[in-house]
Amino acid sequence: KLYLQHRHDNKVGRRLLHGYSCGSLDAYGLRPKPKAIFFDCDDCLYFDDWNTASHLTEKIEQFCVERKGLPRGEAYKLYKQHGTALRGLLAEKHVEHSEEAIDEYLEEVHDLPIHELLGPDVELQRMLSEMDPSIPKYIFTASVRHHAERCLQALGIHEHFEDIIDVKACNLCTKHSDEAFQAAMRIAGVDEPEACIFLDDSVKNIEAARRIGWRSILVGRIGRDCGTRISSEHSEHEIDRIHEFRNIYPELFEKESRMHRSTSFKPKEADTKT
Repeated sequence: KLYLQHRHDNKVGRRLLHGYSCGSLDAYGLRPKPKAIFFDCDDCLYFDDWNTASHLTEKIEQFCVERKGLPRGEAYKLYKQHGTALRGLLAEKHVEHSEEAIDEYLEEVHDLPIHELLGPDVELQRMLSEMDPSIPKYIFTASVRHHAERCLQALGIHEHFEDIIDVKACNLCTKHSDEAFQAAMRIAGVDEPEACIFLDDSVKNIEAARRIGWRSILVGRIGRDCGTRISSEHSEHEIDRIHEFRNIYPELFEKESRMHRSTSFKPKEADTKT
């Protein structure tokens, strides 16, 4: 098994990262079977040139300016200082720290016509349907549940996911915090970090996943803020679009998994012909 795993790692170009069971050739061991796969939602499950993301950013700006009387640009400053605009609004007491006020903010800034912005993705539907059904799939998003639900419905993939782990499920922690990843593991019922596979477009989130011990894939190699190529030394793989997941993890797909098993090394039978 160890030989086959190593041969497969070489074939798909998997990056060996220190701190894992197969972090180097000197300390190479069998890695655990994945127990959960976590997918980011926005700009990962779909990519629309950051159109939806831009709408969300403008909604947050609009809330801060029109509802709270803050100057333009303050929402971004709060985000940079506190990790999310909401955490900044709460810390600076622009939003009351109550469930009602928080829900009002989350509802208002995510009030987008998602079905006009996104459409069905047949290729993604097929990919998800052919994955190993014994490994549950979760949405792990910095957004809110109802926004992710609308995205999944628009893409036509809602039935493929066990649950949505959103910002409220993580107690409003920033997604790149240890607390958010620990909350995701608790919700998924997984206690072995290396048994978690994570796909995300954020380099910060990939770094946080590595810190916790998750195995990660960076999805999208052009940064929204910089407009240039991005990379992460903390990811096992980097791909341009979510649909390439099958190419780097064929063992997680039923058909490829069966083919992999059928082509595994078998002792040669003795020749009975004389």
